Amino acid sequence: MSLVTRFAPSPTGYLHVGGARTALFSWLYARKNQGEFILRIEDTDLERSTQASVDAILEGMAWLGLDHDSGPFYQTQRFDLYKEVVAQLVASGHAYKCFCTIEEVDAMREAQSAAGEKPRYNGMWRDRTDHPTDKPFVIRFKNPQQGVVVIDDMIKGKIEIANAELDDLIIARSDGTPTYNLTVVVDDWKMGITHVIRGDDHVNNTPRQMNILAALGADIPKYAHVPMILGDDGKRLSKRHGAVGVMQYRDNGFLPEALLNYLVRLGWSHGDQEIFSKDELIQMFDLSDCNRAPSAFNTDKLIWLNQHYMKTLPAEQVVAHLQWHLTEQQLDTSNGPALTDLVAAQAERVKTLKELVEVSRYFYEDFEQLDADAAKKHLRPVALEPLQAIAAKLAELTDWNQATLHQAINDTAEALGVGMGKIGMPLRVAVTGGGNSPALDLTLSLIGKTRSLARLQQAIAFVEQRIAETNS
Repeated sequence: MSLVTRFAPSPTGYLHVGGARTALFSWLYARKNQGEFILRIEDTDLERSTQASVDAILEGMAWLGLDHDSGPFYQTQRFDLYKEVVAQLVASGHAYKCFCTIEEVDAMREAQSAAGEKPRYNGMWRDRTDHPTDKPFVIRFKNPQQGVVVIDDMIKGKIEIANAELDDLIIARSDGTPTYNLTVVVDDWKMGITHVIRGDDHVNNTPRQMNILAALGADIPKYAHVPMILGDDGKRLSKRHGAVGVMQYRDNGFLPEALLNYLVRLGWSHGDQEIFSKDELIQMFDLSDCNRAPSAFNTDKLIWLNQHYMKTLPAEQVVAHLQWHLTEQQLDTSNGPALTDLVAAQAERVKTLKELVEVSRYFYEDFEQLDADAAKKHLRPVALEPLQAIAAKLAELTDWNQATLHQAINDTAEALGVGMGKIGMPLRVAVTGGGNSPALDLTLSLIGKTRSLARLQQAIAFVEQRIAETNS
């Protein structure tokens, strides 16, 4: 029998990093075992589900490269199937009509709490046949009252829950719409899901779902419940810890390879290895290597991974993701160095793609103003002669490349009898507008001869103006 996993998010918001990790684990397990990975949108919460959230989930999955073999399936398009299964359960004696009002159920739970008992539905209508004809009703599953449910969890180990601890849950509301636990069971059954990998906040649902599957005579999948992700303060990851939506990490300048590599290490390990290609993950991933304890999110570790991938991925691959940020920050790169050359020059100097764009404008756009602090420090009257000398030297070059530029800068410093700092920093501020850039020879080669010489003349004029103001 072929292995089948699924990712089944509810479209009530963005794709959360916790959900993305669950999707990744399910995807990897299917790929490792040559199985099938299904995407299912659980949109039965009609009030909270939105198309915008569906789009955000699909966009996040596509950005991460977690392709699905079937789907996306939408539960709202399967209501007829759910109604058939509910009717089947009623007909077989595994479900029944309950005519209790909300007030009656609340009252019984309050009385149980006051008596020190676990608040729950007491089965009032479980075996009654005196059904009124003019009152609304829900359908409840007739949960077994004896025995235990045993979950051989692939991550947490054996979990046993006594059926006496489980009440008869509602599987269809008074308006006929199915509830979560019913739709999940039917879909996992009909879609042939063999392995359910999901967050451990679903552990309490699992014995109920296993009992419904048993009542339907369906095969029961294997379950693996993944521990939650915590913030660095030990509390459940939320917006207060920073970005938690997958696409927010794209917006902040992270590469999908970095986020995937980071997410897989939140709860899974393979020896001491930290860096994994997608092919390596498919080969090495196994649910038995997942931790039982929660994992803490560490943004510094993610930044380290992002820098690693910016430096080591083929420049063309980085450029493919850089394009979005160029558009977002409205930087026209049609007049300047090739983007692959830009990535090669800047990748080791920045943490994110967003930062790369922010610090690279001078390669493509002329600037009207110099950085005030850098100009004040390095474009002083003493810098006039070095700037004039290097401008003349660079103007003579017929080959504009790193080697000739490096030689020209060294020759100028030697001719003037000054250290590299006396010529290098004024030159850097002149051609970039600020005090930071890659190596000067590389920077000049990427900016180009025409633009570099024009900026040098602007810097010389700036120093001359400064001298004139000092002397007046």
